[in-house]
Amino acid sequence: MSKRVKEILSWYSADNPGTLMNLARLLNHGRLGGTGKLVILPVDQGFEHGPARSFAKNPVGYDPRSHFELGIDAGCNAYAAPLGFLEAGAAEFAGDIPTILKLNNSDSLYSGSDPCPAITGSVDDALRLGCAGIGFTIYPASSARNQMYSQIRELAEEAKRKGLAVVVWSYPRGSGISKDGETAIDVAAYAAQIAAQLGAHVIKVKPPTELIEQDAARKVYEAEGIPIGTLAERVRHVVQSAFNGRRIVIFSGGAAKGREGVIEEITGIAEGGGFGSIIGRNSFQRPKTEAIDLLHEIMDIYAKHA
Repeated sequence: MSKRVKEILSWYSADNPGTLMNLARLLNHGRLGGTGKLVILPVDQGFEHGPARSFAKNPVGYDPRSHFELGIDAGCNAYAAPLGFLEAGAAEFAGDIPTILKLNNSDSLYSGSDPCPAITGSVDDALRLGCAGIGFTIYPASSARNQMYSQIRELAEEAKRKGLAVVVWSYPRGSGISKDGETAIDVAAYAAQIAAQLGAHVIKVKPPTELIEQDAARKVYEAEGIPIGTLAERVRHVVQSAFNGRRIVIFSGGAAKGREGVIEEITGIAEGGGFGSIIGRNSFQRPKTEAIDLLHEIMDIYAKHA
């Protein structure tokens, strides 16, 4: 095991050997294994956005096995998906790539202003499928946020007791903030802090913008001269907000975009000390050879900053 991975595992001294082993599985697998960096393939979009919006652009994606194959062939650290997709390939691809079971999901058939995902899987499902960890989305700023916080507290307690890693998607959204505020730097940093306080081992947030949403926070950012002018500076601040960099913070790939836009964003995240990315639509909606080539370029960028 590399010194860097041992260092990262030392940050989680409250966890049992089973959980630390599964964190090590994530950190040691794939092309970035041993570097302390992560590139994870997530495919929950079929549930979240619908099948045509997710897979029509590259129809092979309708087959759940194609996503296992993409993650394996690209050398990703892990593959994350809801229950059905993992059940459709867990036996066939057992041992080929660490998996993360997403335990809650929302659909887009109801568009209320305050999201509250349904619990769609269990810790025992994750164990049955051989997963390295569980995934869970929280929506800070939703009126239902406290319900989500309570749910993940209970699920994280069970997962850790049973030796699994906990990955939290912390996505501010709801009536408490503006649409632009969902990715504001103060809000993104707060979202990372909340996930860390809820016990997440790995925290997923969106790349932050220069906007400051909260008036009270703006006064502090200005008074203390917190640098947020570049994406790298903003990422550095978000990572700092997760226990001064002692929690693994990775960043979403966001909406589908051109290759140049993806690489520009990844470069800023890597320069800011981000631990990696979780790249969904920007990979699996491309033809497989193109997706693998893009994922390899992303991994190479993180490797240079390891």
